[in-house]
Amino acid sequence: MAVTLADVAARAGVSAATVSRVLNGNYPVAGSTKERVLRAVEDLDYVVNGHARALAASTSDLVGVLVNDVADPFFGLIASAVQGEISESDSPVGGKLAVVCNTGGSPEAELNYLTLLERQRAAGVVLTGGAVEGTEHTAAVAVRLARLAASGTRIVLCGRPPLTPLAEEVITVAFDNRGGAQRLTEHLLGLGHRRIGYVAGPAERTTTRHRLEGHRAALAEAGLGGSPEQQERLTVHGYYDRSSGYDAALELLRREPGLTAVVAANDTVALGVCAALRDQGLRIPEDVSVAGFDDLPFSVDAVPALTTVRIPLQEAGARAGRLVMGRQAPPPGGVATVRTELMVRASTAAPRVVGTGGAA
Repeated sequence: MAVTLADVAARAGVSAATVSRVLNGNYPVAGSTKERVLRAVEDLDYVVNGHARALAASTSDLVGVLVNDVADPFFGLIASAVQGEISESDSPVGGKLAVVCNTGGSPEAELNYLTLLERQRAAGVVLTGGAVEGTEHTAAVAVRLARLAASGTRIVLCGRPPLTPLAEEVITVAFDNRGGAQRLTEHLLGLGHRRIGYVAGPAERTTTRHRLEGHRAALAEAGLGGSPEQQERLTVHGYYDRSSGYDAALELLRREPGLTAVVAANDTVALGVCAALRDQGLRIPEDVSVAGFDDLPFSVDAVPALTTVRIPLQEAGARAGRLVMGRQAPPPGGVATVRTELMVRASTAAPRVVGTGGAA
């Protein structure tokens, strides 16, 4: 037979209301009384009725973490750090339950998970990764997040742009994708590269747009922006996976055989680029330099080690976890921008032959 709140109260010699106050931590209780209650909870192996608690408190012990692909190290690192913070708490009954929701990049799945989390009276929601561009989807997400916030759910965006209409209700931990991409391309330009291909992610993703904007800003400042047609000729869109990088590299070589450098949308894509170049008999970086983004754990162990842009993913995830748990004060204006760092390694070097004229 399940142990009840009344059983704990009888064991501790206090009222059921006192036990509830100790477990919820929302009312001051004398230290000696609190110790008796916690000892009784432990002795009886009492487990709080989460459903009843959610009904009484309007929120549950559940925190949803929405990721694009949990198998992707980018999202895995963030989700792990978020979960670590969510599961830790000073509460005598422990932390909250992190539920990782894998959207697979589907806008419909993202909206469906938000609806399900609302039904479960989630205490918090963390949305990670770039958002899908488009007024209709953005508006639909904003409506669901507004309902969640109105019901007392804490909401944190991690690696996504702020939702302007919900600036006061939704906290954002944003990544400096534009700045990082610009510094990366400036590094290649400084080495003497002028014919630089770019393997971009899905066109409808904010992360894709921001990184591509940073890349092209660096080219423009160097006087190498070129026409929109020239820019698109050396840009190939794909997914954030290895096979897309492989196929895109072959396409870039077809369009520009004199290519001396390739910037990839992320480190996983960069590995595909490297494989395609090697299969074409090209050496890295002697013939073509390659750069990635994110500084995922395998980047330094690639051969050659990958020049990339480091996003402190675990630190960002931990911060998002503390914010969604209410253990860290929100940043001014509700937005905290995470700085990126250029990591120069062996996969980039000066080109053997610098092209003359034309746009990069």
